[in-house]
Amino acid sequence: MTSLEDKIREIEEEISTTEYNKATQHHIGKLKAKLAKLKEDFLKRSSKGGSGFGFAVKKTGHATVVIIGFPSVGKSTLLNKLTNAQSAVGSYDFTTLDVIPGLMEYKNVRLQLLDVPGIIGGASSGKGRGREVLAVARNADVVLILADTTKKGQFRQIVEELEGAGVRLNKHPPRVSIRRTLGGGVHLLPTVPLTKIDVETARSIANTFGVHNAEISVHEDITMDELVDAFNGNRVYTPAVFALNKVDTVDKAKVKEFTEDVKECILISAEKDVNLDKLREEIFAKLGFIRVFLKPQGGRVDAHEPLILKTGSTVRDICGKLHKDFLHGFRYAVIWGASAKHKGQRIGLTHTLSDGDVVSIIKK
Repeated sequence: MTSLEDKIREIEEEISTTEYNKATQHHIGKLKAKLAKLKEDFLKRSSKGGSGFGFAVKKTGHATVVIIGFPSVGKSTLLNKLTNAQSAVGSYDFTTLDVIPGLMEYKNVRLQLLDVPGIIGGASSGKGRGREVLAVARNADVVLILADTTKKGQFRQIVEELEGAGVRLNKHPPRVSIRRTLGGGVHLLPTVPLTKIDVETARSIANTFGVHNAEISVHEDITMDELVDAFNGNRVYTPAVFALNKVDTVDKAKVKEFTEDVKECILISAEKDVNLDKLREEIFAKLGFIRVFLKPQGGRVDAHEPLILKTGSTVRDICGKLHKDFLHGFRYAVIWGASAKHKGQRIGLTHTLSDGDVVSIIKK
């Protein structure tokens, strides 16, 4: 009997050897949908039983950042430099055999960094402790992908393994809504011109997921992979930071060869403390946090413990974080900072906040 892994390999090989053109587009779409379903089944089966799928890690701080990389790229050294952790460091592979947490404080934000075992090729198919490592990545707020200057193509390989585990890096969920109907077949209802997928391909993908009657509303120019993701549903969309370690060991002219797989990459040396502040700033930026400082009525600003909120938060979110009484008894707020039209502006619950704002809540 053909195993699930064999079926996955067969479909991957067929996709890679099938020439993509208009005549084969819907067939490839159907294959990708089948592949997504098989991989989902494989992950579900792998998570059952006593193999210990995933690591037990208690979350602390305002957000969690997982450091993903191949063995011996310097993850442990980087963790020790960025946090108060003491992760084992060695010049041989697989030094880290479990998850080592550390706490990094930056701009009043406490970030939990996780050093996990190095992954290897085929991690998303269960090689090494790949599924456990990738499960941690699925639950992180930011993925820090660390490569080094010993081998080209590390970034691409790691992204492929994460993709195989349903992790989409630096992407947003496709703007697609699927409404099942009682009959009439599958209808594609785009609100923008579609250049990467046609009706037949959409129908093939829908049918593969067991959907034979539906209205698919599409609000952006999606690819067939994105439509597969919309039907699959079990995808996580996570910000990612790419860092190339040990840049002090190679000629600057060769660095480009190691970063050709990614658009933006921070060049660091964990051992020599090169560009670590830039790395901290990039992690902070990816989280999309803002800091809001509170000023009690008639009192002084609390400059040491700001509220940590997401970009786009409003005064209502402040009240919700403090206590329900602040919302029920709210009269108005007074604000100083980038979002204020003038110092000490009176604002309401719907006012959108900026990083560094100072806010005083006035209750009835």
